[in-house]
Amino acid sequence: MKLGQNYLIDISVAEREIQYANLHKDDVVLEVGPGRGILTKLLAQTAKKVIIVEIDEKLVEFLRNNLEYKNIDIIHKDIMKIDLNLLNFNKIVANLPFQISSPFTFKLLNQRFTKAVMIYQKEFAKRMIGKPGTEEYSRLSVALHYKAKCRILEIVSRKSFRPIPKVDGAIVEIIPRKKAPFFVRNEEEFFKLTKLLFSYRRKKIGNIVNRYYKVKDVPFSDSRVDELSPSDIGRISDFIESKKI
Repeated sequence: MKLGQNYLIDISVAEREIQYANLHKDDVVLEVGPGRGILTKLLAQTAKKVIIVEIDEKLVEFLRNNLEYKNIDIIHKDIMKIDLNLLNFNKIVANLPFQISSPFTFKLLNQRFTKAVMIYQKEFAKRMIGKPGTEEYSRLSVALHYKAKCRILEIVSRKSFRPIPKVDGAIVEIIPRKKAPFFVRNEEEFFKLTKLLFSYRRKKIGNIVNRYYKVKDVPFSDSRVDELSPSDIGRISDFIESKKI
């Protein structure tokens, strides 16, 4: 496919996504990458309003000609160039185009919503819930742990998509936290530090922090980021912040 999208063809999977999302008649749902609308039709039958965002002009034309529900808004645009705050949705249900999994998820974590149910590649989904000491543990794992409660609901066979991708998918649930699991002095700097540490995941924390922040005697100096919990990274971030005063 020109845009690298794999379309869901198994309606039973789409039906389970609807159930997982626990949709009600007052919900406004955002769907990204609707493909040919297999999920969109089910959403429109259940929710108050469905906002679909599609970048492919031919698919937009197809959807406009084949979706007869009045509660569907079709936006022909790149989701990464849209201010999500302007869309006024409260839930996200989508078979996310795999190539935007990472940037869209990070973007979504800065928005207000009640629940997201989305299909990702299985390997990416494992990174979303990665734990310290595992290969899956990543910057993404830390960000999601801090911002939301995240879990894999089920694995979806790659045969449920066309064209068939090389790997299976996974339905993932994301529910934003009402309160962060630990305190950090400066969230923006915490996330910048997390990105930096995972960029040098084989190097010792002390060496990285000293090089980029000119700060010594940092907590966990002899450890590597793979060994640290998200709250440990928070402690390092706060220590660096304390040295700025």
